[in-house]
Amino acid sequence: MSTTTTGSTSGKTPGAAPGTATHPESEYKPGPDGLLLEVEDLHVEFHTDDGVARAINGVNFDLRAGETLAILGESGSGKSVTAQAIMGILDMPPAKIPQGSIRYCGQDLLTMPEDKRRRTRGPEISMIFQDALSSLNPVFPVGWQIAEMFRKHRGMNKSDAQENAIRLMERVQIPAARQRVKAFPHQFSGGMRQRIMIAMSIALDPAVLIADEPTTALDVTVQAQIMNLLAELQEERQMGLILITHDLGVVADVADRIAVMYSGRIMERADVHDVYSNPAHPYTLGLLESIPRLDQKGQELAAIGGLPPNLLRLPSGCEFHPRCRFAQDICRRDRPELAEVAPGRLSACHFSKEVLHRG
Repeated sequence: MSTTTTGSTSGKTPGAAPGTATHPESEYKPGPDGLLLEVEDLHVEFHTDDGVARAINGVNFDLRAGETLAILGESGSGKSVTAQAIMGILDMPPAKIPQGSIRYCGQDLLTMPEDKRRRTRGPEISMIFQDALSSLNPVFPVGWQIAEMFRKHRGMNKSDAQENAIRLMERVQIPAARQRVKAFPHQFSGGMRQRIMIAMSIALDPAVLIADEPTTALDVTVQAQIMNLLAELQEERQMGLILITHDLGVVADVADRIAVMYSGRIMERADVHDVYSNPAHPYTLGLLESIPRLDQKGQELAAIGGLPPNLLRLPSGCEFHPRCRFAQDICRRDRPELAEVAPGRLSACHFSKEVLHRG
């Protein structure tokens, strides 16, 4: 995928889908090489009656226009909390961000006034949530919910906003969109509801789209359709796409780079082909080995032993060492930093080079 910027934040992207409203040029401009988003040393804590749960512990990554970054990891690794911190939708309290920065086109979202940050949600950075049924309001028609984006952010009248909603529903391949614009969420299948969520998320032509488990609970055919749709939309609008998932098979053909998370940290970050062909962290290796393979029928499926750590009581040293086959005394004592182990390859492991060259 191309990583050059084409002015997607302006709302006047060449070749944009019908239904995209023209709006004033954005005040945000991508940085060098189309740099849109920079997350640096991000920490997120949840203060509970049982103690402080350290959900995010120093996350670093960036995103460019037209690029797809996949964030992988087991449930509870911090993927969704990272996305919510970027969007500014964490409940605070109990959540707290004690340190770190999230820069969008050079401006730190964490220090931005709330009214200005609110204006970035939707027009600049948008999100597809995990559960479409619970994310859509059950008492309003889907067309009304899509049209609300244009009414609130673009000042459109009801008629024009609904026409834009219909065109967006057609763009995301909702059959008979004009007839179904007044239907309610429960009258659509899971795949169709997910398409409606996508229509809402791209309505204002955002520069950054975060897709949090967009194919969860969908069958394989619908998964492929949703991923193809996201790829088409990204190509025509040059969006930066953050794809959050625990399914390594979903991202193999669509991601440019991968960040593997565990216990609130990025354990490995690299080009997608490098990660899949030769991982540099034991956790990534374990995830890849757990994928069923067609050439190994009848063999027992590999699994990573043990359970993810309790965020209230993280282990000393490397968070992964209780489950790691490569663990030694240094792993139990010293926490490894995310460091370059090969050109373009970052890994947080004392024995990353041994893992990388294990063959």
